[in-house]
This record gives sequence, C-alpha cells and structure tokens, in this order.
Amino acid sequence: MFLNKWRSPRIVAFHTCLNVRKLSWNLGGRLTISPEVSRALKSGKPVVALESTIITHGMPYPENYSTAYEVEEIIRSQECIPATVAIVEGHIHVGITKYLMDDLASMKRPAYKTSRRDLPYVISKGLCGGTTVSATMIAAKLAGVNVFVTGGIGGVHRGASTTMDISADLTELGRTPVAVISSGVKSILDVEKTLEYLETQGVCVATFGENREFPCFFSPKTIGDDGKPILSPYAVSNPKEAAELIHANLSLNLGSGILIAVPPPPEGMVSEDAVDIESIIQETLKEVEEKGIRGKDVTPYVLKEVATKTDGKSLTANIALIQHNAMVGAQIAKELQGLINLKKQSNRQEIHTYRAIENRQAGRISEKLDKVKQSVIIGGSVVDSTLIIQEDFIKKKSVY
Repeated sequence: MFLNKWRSPRIVAFHTCLNVRKLSWNLGGRLTISPEVSRALKSGKPVVALESTIITHGMPYPENYSTAYEVEEIIRSQECIPATVAIVEGHIHVGITKYLMDDLASMKRPAYKTSRRDLPYVISKGLCGGTTVSATMIAAKLAGVNVFVTGGIGGVHRGASTTMDISADLTELGRTPVAVISSGVKSILDVEKTLEYLETQGVCVATFGENREFPCFFSPKTIGDDGKPILSPYAVSNPKEAAELIHANLSLNLGSGILIAVPPPPEGMVSEDAVDIESIIQETLKEVEEKGIRGKDVTPYVLKEVATKTDGKSLTANIALIQHNAMVGAQIAKELQGLINLKKQSNRQEIHTYRAIENRQAGRISEKLDKVKQSVIIGGSVVDSTLIIQEDFIKKKSVY
C-alpha cells in the first residue's frame, strides 16, 4: 500500500503520458501537445505557457508575430520550453510552429477571441481561436503546465456596478491551479475592485519586487482614489521565492491559481507619472461609452486608441513589458521545476529505503520460519447468521 503513494520520475512521466492520451481521447482527440512540449513534460524540463490573443487581437501585424516569436526565444534562453496555446480548426494546441504562428498573426486563419465561455463553440465548429488568459489557463492545466506568462490579465471593468462586466480571467484564477505572471491588470480596469474580487475568489496575489505596490500594466504602481499606491497582499523578491509560493499552492491542492504581478521595466513605461496614462484612458473610455462598445470588444479598442494617442509609445511599452514578463516567468518556472524534481527524487529515495527495510524484514521472517520448521497457517472464517421472526409466529405467543 505504501508503494502506491510514490512513483519514480520515469513512472511519473509514463503516467503523465497516459493521462494526456486519455484526456485527449476524452476531448475527442482535440488536445494536441507539440512534440517539443511533450518531451519537456516527460523529462521534467520547465515549460512556460503563452496566450495567443496577443497574436490574433492584441497587436497589429507584423509586430504581433515578431513579439510572439521573440518572447518564445527569451523563454528558451532561460533553458525553458515555450508553449503557445491556440485553437486551430477546433483543436486545442499547446505549443505551435512558427508557420502556424504567422498564419494566425497575419489573419490567414481568422480567429475568434476565445475565453472559457467561447471554447465549446469554437471547438465544436472547427474554428480557430486566440486564447485569452482564462482559456490559456485551462489548456495549460490540461497539459500539465504550471506557469503561464502574459502581459496583463482582465479584471473588473470601470462601471461594473451597472454593467456587471467582469473578466472571466478572475474566476479562472479562482478555480484553475496555474500561476499567472503578468504586469498586474490592464490599466483600463478598476484595479481596486479587481483585487477585491480576486480575494473573494481565494487567489493569492503577490508583487514581484521588494515592495507591495501593485503595478498597473504601463506603470509600476497604481494610484487609488485616496491618492495613495494600491498594494498587493504580499511580495516576492526573487524567482526562488515566487517558485516556493507556487509550489506551496500546488502542494496544498487548493485548486486556485496565483497571480505574480511584475512591475514593467523602464522601457515598458508609457509615462513615469501614472496620472498621464490615466487621463488618456479616461478620455478613451468616454469614447467607448459614447460609441456603445461592449464586452470583449472594449479592451482591443481601448488599447488601439491608447497606442494612437501616445504616438505608438504604448505599443512599444507593451512589447517591452511582455518580454520582461517572459524573462521573469521563465526564471520562476525553472526554479519551480527544480523544486518539483527535487520532490520526485526525494520520493524515489524513500521508495528505495522502504524496499530495503521491507526486504530485511522479509529475510528475518524467513529465517525464523526456517528455525521453527513447522507450518504456520494464518487465516480465519466468519459466519454471519440472520434470523427473522415472522409476525404470525409472534401472534401465537410461543417461544422459539
């Protein structure tokens, strides 16, 4: 019984392979993990998931393709394997080729912006889709990838008290155990309400750095209504601390994700004064209201308008912060995989120790039996008898 709790890395890899095959079969064969990602998962190499809406809806061509390609190269430079997630002709792909990436970026394959809600439709119709944070988290969890890097997550939209516009990214973080590395939430959102919602969902949030100031996409800090910086509940100062936090979350089997908020690098800031970008966002949001833009069309519109109004600075900053997040995320994934591999090695050593003890005990029992030179029979039998007294017998007032 004890041995069933532990498996060597080779056995774990074998079972991972079987689980992926079984899962793919359960999905109608619609989960495709690239050979490179599959090999990495089986051999215990760190893998980093990436979304594809940045390719299909986040940036113009060819910047979207070059950014996606460069982000993958940054992850490889840290001895990790990138796994860009996308839906192609109704199949969920975890890891795509550069040719397929170019097709999606140039819109040779028109793609739907695909969140959790959209997955059944896009898959059942055999369509292509750029996966949002929530859909990418789902695919990463299905494939066994623990770390996911993106630019910024969705959140509670401004005016959500009347529109109820709250991103599915937040509820996904509350029910899918994948660590998301991002520059906080998108600056067009209500950051304070987003953090409150994440708390309600039981999501652990930590700023990557020495202080707890929560970044706001283009800015290293978010200014609240009281004029003070908004703070994360916690902070992790380096990749090792972040990995330990994620590993603890996985070990506890809480079923929820973790958000690591990474402040943008200097080249990833539109303005050092958070008020400047805020005024541009407020102006753009008024346009959104006047034009009646709703739902998932809001974010692409606002980002495009902000890029125009900042003379392209926001696009340049967006690329820089995503590349920075990829570097930080890969370093965290590498540290995390080290902890996971160490745990597997410790389990293997425990197996060997237990087997050695078991063999010694078996040898002692055998020696004792040889000395006794008699048969030992161990066993027993149990007979259960059930007696039912029928009602008509009781009425006769007889004793039985």
